Amino acid sequence: MLIADKKNLIQRIINVFETGVPEGKYDKLVIYDDGINGTYQITYGRSQTTEQGNLLKLIEIYIDNNGKFADDFVPYLEKIGKQPLSNDENFKNLLIKAAREDQTMRESQDIFFDGLYWLPALNWLQKNGFELPLSGLVVYDSFVHSGGVPMFLRKRFRESPPSKGGNEKKWITSYVEIRRQWLKYHERTLLRKTIYRTQTFFNEIEKDNWYLEILPINTNGVNVF
Repeated sequence: MLIADKKNLIQRIINVFETGVPEGKYDKLVIYDDGINGTYQITYGRSQTTEQGNLLKLIEIYIDNNGKFADDFVPYLEKIGKQPLSNDENFKNLLIKAAREDQTMRESQDIFFDGLYWLPALNWLQKNGFELPLSGLVVYDSFVHSGGVPMFLRKRFRESPPSKGGNEKKWITSYVEIRRQWLKYHERTLLRKTIYRTQTFFNEIEKDNWYLEILPINTNGVNVF
């Protein structure tokens, strides 16, 4: 599959979106007030999973892989996602330390994020008949950033997916435009600031770079090869 062949490039671009560098910052940890009812929560890792979301699953994978700091994480298994940890300095430092000092944490993140985002995105693309690498980039980003292809956005344009006789390039272009508008006028300032993601896609669409062969790809000021 053409999209799968471009996995490394696609993920490097998304790494820039998420952490600012193509290699990804496995130790990146930030606190946002985007939790339930505006509560603060930890956002962590190469593709940024959240304390109230799937962070527990990542830590479980790391422990199952016998990570260097596995025993230190065990006491937190009953706390992650159940009680606030954004002010727990020991836990936050442990997350950062594990990513910086233990290759097992980095490998666990790769496994975790592939299972959470890459494989579901690939399945969605195959099911709906998408084949072009740029389509893969757009949809994978949507899975990372929004957990999938939101139906409320999908309903805002009429183009059918390729599996139903639609034009792949027209569908992707329409989706990127709708997503850009949604981000641009979103009530949350944090999301409005991420409009550079859709700008990256428009830049490549304008270059007719559907196979992602015209390199480097510049995203938010960073060149990705």
